[in-house]
Amino acid sequence: MKRKLSLFLVSLMMFGGLLAGCGGGDKGADPAPTEQANKDNAGEKKTDDAEKKDDEKKDDAKTDDATQNEGVFPATDPAASPAAATNRKDTLIVGMTAPKGIFNPFYGETAYDNYVIKALFNSFTEVQKDGTYANSLAEKIDVSDDGLKYTFHLKPGIKYSDGTPMTVKDYVFAVKVLCDGAYDGPSDMMSVKIKGAQEYHDGKAKDISGIKVIDDNTVEVTVLEPQAMTKDSLGTVWMVPESYYGKGYKQGDLESIKALNNKPIGSGQYVLTKFAPGQEVDLTANPNYFLGAPKVKNVVFKTTTDETKMAMLQSGETDMDLFTTNMEDNLGEIQSSGFFNTTIFPTNGYGYVAFNIKQKRFQDVKVRQALVYGLNRKEIVEGVYGKYADVINIPQSKVSWAYTNENINPYEFNMDKAKQLLDEAGWKVGADGIREKDGEKFKINFSAQADNTVVNALIPIMTQNYKELGIDLVSETLDFNAIMDKKNKGDYEMYFAAWGLTADPDTTIYITNGAQNKSGYSNKKVDDLMEKARKELDQNKRKELYKEMYQVINNDVPCIFMYQRRDMWPINARVKGFDLAPYKDFSYGLYNVEIPQ
Repeated sequence: MKRKLSLFLVSLMMFGGLLAGCGGGDKGADPAPTEQANKDNAGEKKTDDAEKKDDEKKDDAKTDDATQNEGVFPATDPAASPAAATNRKDTLIVGMTAPKGIFNPFYGETAYDNYVIKALFNSFTEVQKDGTYANSLAEKIDVSDDGLKYTFHLKPGIKYSDGTPMTVKDYVFAVKVLCDGAYDGPSDMMSVKIKGAQEYHDGKAKDISGIKVIDDNTVEVTVLEPQAMTKDSLGTVWMVPESYYGKGYKQGDLESIKALNNKPIGSGQYVLTKFAPGQEVDLTANPNYFLGAPKVKNVVFKTTTDETKMAMLQSGETDMDLFTTNMEDNLGEIQSSGFFNTTIFPTNGYGYVAFNIKQKRFQDVKVRQALVYGLNRKEIVEGVYGKYADVINIPQSKVSWAYTNENINPYEFNMDKAKQLLDEAGWKVGADGIREKDGEKFKINFSAQADNTVVNALIPIMTQNYKELGIDLVSETLDFNAIMDKKNKGDYEMYFAAWGLTADPDTTIYITNGAQNKSGYSNKKVDDLMEKARKELDQNKRKELYKEMYQVINNDVPCIFMYQRRDMWPINARVKGFDLAPYKDFSYGLYNVEIPQ
């Protein structure tokens, strides 16, 4: 199934996307609101030799050279950690952009909400550092030779944090919710084509005929067609207790489930004990976690901003945080502190400026292309990120196997070209210097995140560039969650955000009427290529299909693709056990983290 991404929604932090399949995202208090997009998916299984090479690369990546823009920068003076941190023996504090508070595995959409969800819930399978999937709650998974039948065997004895035993009936319930005709969340389980799911979705059946419970620990799922991501899409459905989430559930009415958005119960590493909106989320270790009780008793996700995160780290108020802007200066300051182990790696996501293509003027591809040519993206990206980001022209991260630069228009800044396209589109410069067409002035209302480093660099340049084009740009500043609300309601003209991606390129962001498509973009060729790629089982052939699709999207510019950045995670050296990577964020492995005494 597909979940919408973490810019992780990534909080106006990286221009990027939310979940497809069942995972994905960017995160942090960065430059763009982070949504999550794409399915958490698997790639090809690595050979032992390939894994050995990866380990060698990891060792090579460790560096003390601050001129490098990726790698591990070890602490030089761990003993310098301030008392505020070292005196905190049983609590880890992670700084981040404020979660929205939707800790419901059916509806969580931002990267920050999904950090919490991944700490509270589990699924049959879980994404690994290399983008493949491995069993988590599943003891084993059997797949029929024709790829149409999947049998999931649940590990015995697993309980939810309230003591309720887990059975595969909980899985069946979760799938039914995701296939319900009233479901309006970020996941797209219907694309998996489970037998009988359409009938259930349309209210013509009370159960999904393709799902059969064999016993409390075994469930069989039959699909109508084999797809590349079927196993991972089915395996990454979050397990929830039907006894809790299903109490008020009626087919066609999900209000009782939405009412539990900030009252989660799962089987995960931690249990939610407190949520103070805009301040912090408090988690306590689940002593009955099936992989063993987490080593750190308490985890706090504390709200930080670009203006506060450095001071809070250095004072010991937080143990770790994400930096995505002013990286060179921030890395220098972090290293001078001496007590941080810092990891820098490419973000699996991208930053973008969205168009509301449901508005007539943005439906003209020449107008959209003009707005790309007429914006000095390179100046903005270099000004914010320096060597720690690259201008991007397709909706895919360079860490992905599906990324391509073949026959991709770079849309280098060209004011003359932009003016020519607007002229051709019928937008003529008026006496006041503002273009108009059919009596309408070309004015853009731009929704921007307040106190955001990228926005602070973007707005002045965009305003000046577009003024020269003959466009009046008026910006409003809002907090991240308010921008996401406007996006979901379609109440916007343009906004800046980021998509956090999952390992597989399958997504609904650019599909006609897709679950994550809020812009109104539609191109039948893109739809067809995405459908073919979803059904293709050979990854090399899938790559060719995605390449063609990205070339079409590159020409259509459904949004202004801005950049792929790098993430920098300084972690207080007193904390051990984090293992970070573009595909697998810190929240998956919290139970392995420890604070040696």
